[in-house]
Amino acid sequence: MRYPAAAEAFDRLLCIMDDLREKCPWDKKQTLDTLRHLTIEETYELSDAILSKDMAEIRKEVGDVMLHLVFYSKIGLETGDFDATSMLHGICEKLISRHPHIYGDVVAETEEEVKANWEALKLKEGNKSVLSGVPGSLPSLVKAMRIQEKARGAGFDWEEKEQVWEKVEEELGEFKETFVGKDLSATQKEEAEGELGDLIFSLVNFARFIDINPDQAVERTNRKFIYRFQHLERRAAEMGKNLQDMTLTEMDILWNEAKVTLPGS
Repeated sequence: MRYPAAAEAFDRLLCIMDDLREKCPWDKKQTLDTLRHLTIEETYELSDAILSKDMAEIRKEVGDVMLHLVFYSKIGLETGDFDATSMLHGICEKLISRHPHIYGDVVAETEEEVKANWEALKLKEGNKSVLSGVPGSLPSLVKAMRIQEKARGAGFDWEEKEQVWEKVEEELGEFKETFVGKDLSATQKEEAEGELGDLIFSLVNFARFIDINPDQAVERTNRKFIYRFQHLERRAAEMGKNLQDMTLTEMDILWNEAKVTLPGS
């Protein structure tokens, strides 16, 4: 299968980037460093669109991310380090080498076998650890999930979800033990923070075992809270009241209204 229309559109974008880099005062000033935080922002905007299941917005945001990738390729061409062609051929060659069950004679019939082969090939390519591919700047919850997935790919994992749940309960007990009935000193707060981290890490592990994305689960709760709280603010304003002047009982009534009006809440 060939994609002449897509190739033509990609060439058009490369040509537009040439024009912008030559003629636009803003585009001429950009560097890898100045684009970095903007790329992160665009990626989160794509994430928001995906969570909203807004296909029109997803298409737009994918285009914005693609623009950034072309921009980096243009800068790479200017420095003589790489260009769009070498970048694309590079990812093509990596995909072929990492899929010997498609382009070679390796047999991998399950998703887990594919992941195990992938990590083994990365180690052969020079990675010192299966965890070295986890970016240090990932959000902590996502990083915990990726660490666990990569460890599982190397064969380091629990056998049954019941074992993982026992670990959750163990960590919950240890966390509770650090603060119940105590006025925490700075050292004890640090200990409690460590135990909380262990508890969250074990919950991420259990979520993975039951095929729930913990980051997506927390984001769903975030959005649910925002909806309910904004309903609370709106209804309070309609009643001519400030939240600061309302009792918790009054606010709870409006909170429960929001739970009724939001499906699945």
